[in-house]
Amino acid sequence: MKNEHHIPTAFRKEFIDWDLWRARCIVVAAAVIAGLIVVAFTDLCEHALNVFSRMRAAWGWSPLLWTPLCAAAIVWLTRRYAPGAAGSGIPQVMASLDTAVAPANRGLFVSLKLSVAKIFLTAWGLLAGLSLGREGPSVQIAAGVMLAARRWLPSRSTVTAHGLLVAGGAAGIAAAFNTPLAGVMFAIEELSRVPEQRNSGLLVTAIVLAGLIAVSIHGNETYFGIIHVASVGMPLLLPGLLVTLLSGLAGGLFSRLLIASLGSDAMDRFSRLRRLRPVLFAAGCGLAVAVIGVMNDGATFGSGYSHTRNMLEGSESAPAVYVLFKFIATWLTAWSGVPAGIFAPSLAIGAALGNDVALLTQYPHAATLIALGMVGFLAAATQAPLTSCIIVMEMVDGHAMVLSLMACALVARMVARVLSKPLYPSLAQLQLGRLPVAPVAAETADPPRSHS
Repeated sequence: MKNEHHIPTAFRKEFIDWDLWRARCIVVAAAVIAGLIVVAFTDLCEHALNVFSRMRAAWGWSPLLWTPLCAAAIVWLTRRYAPGAAGSGIPQVMASLDTAVAPANRGLFVSLKLSVAKIFLTAWGLLAGLSLGREGPSVQIAAGVMLAARRWLPSRSTVTAHGLLVAGGAAGIAAAFNTPLAGVMFAIEELSRVPEQRNSGLLVTAIVLAGLIAVSIHGNETYFGIIHVASVGMPLLLPGLLVTLLSGLAGGLFSRLLIASLGSDAMDRFSRLRRLRPVLFAAGCGLAVAVIGVMNDGATFGSGYSHTRNMLEGSESAPAVYVLFKFIATWLTAWSGVPAGIFAPSLAIGAALGNDVALLTQYPHAATLIALGMVGFLAAATQAPLTSCIIVMEMVDGHAMVLSLMACALVARMVARVLSKPLYPSLAQLQLGRLPVAPVAAETADPPRSHS
């Protein structure tokens, strides 16, 4: 029969084909390198933020001068040498996956050059005390590394640039959060539009491997430590519902604000200043972030990682105004035009929101509401509920909260969808506006690769 599966032929194809094994080795090696680079990037960012904290502790007024000067310098360098490195990095990867982008133009959004620029400019942003995260930038960094491996694949390889970009972007999330499963879900939920069944196993392996690299170096420790949750029962219903609705509203407004302020059609005077004098505008945003940080005794500076972890451990409690000020500082940082992610600040905002509701309702288990606030705000801001749920679920001790986290993420995303378009696809459309006026016609095949 013609449709009969011929076992010897299938065996030779899967286990004896040298080109197939060469492609597998290259993809796996690229994933390992991407994971190592993201781990090094993580360490660099943490060191940069520690240096800033020591500087602020020694000279409390220094951010008022240092932060705006750094913001201006970062934006000048970004616009001058690496315009594709501005912003989160996730919209750039999504734009590079668009079918309207010819292979010759992918370098506008993802490349090794942009990965290197993203590493140092993002770390510099944390050295300046700006309110940003490193997770979105990790997506663009890892995608650039994986895409660079394309040139070494055999000419007959069925691994496409699309597959490498998806695997690289997801590997960035996996390595940044120490959660391989979150990377796989991110690929499914945000990046992958055309599944590649022939190489899906290889690409998923690459994503998981990058995450395992981070786990092997940093240990099997979750991003914010372990959240110890008491038994979930009826007393959680009203406080949990309040956190879910508030985080959905806040995340939806945050997304809407980012889309409106970063859009090219904004006509207010600040947006006009941003277009005409971007470096001066960045300095103004940096000064505002510095003032907010000094007013809050440094709590709003940086990613919010240590502040959130201390809240979860019960060793620190945020004032009620922290949510508002962290929200504004993160928005101003993104608006300034520096390379900056929003994942960690979003988790910090959501955590503080959950903590506020725990104080308001006198709910005895604040960590439970903090976890719900984290997943709710992140799911609402990014409109990626499954990825958000897995990231936070990895932090929870036991499975008591899994259903609660999932319900919170889905409801918060539903509320956010009423208020705002999806954030990353909207920003990806803005990135596509950077394509040449007369772009090269899209090719059906990828560019030639080295046969060495």
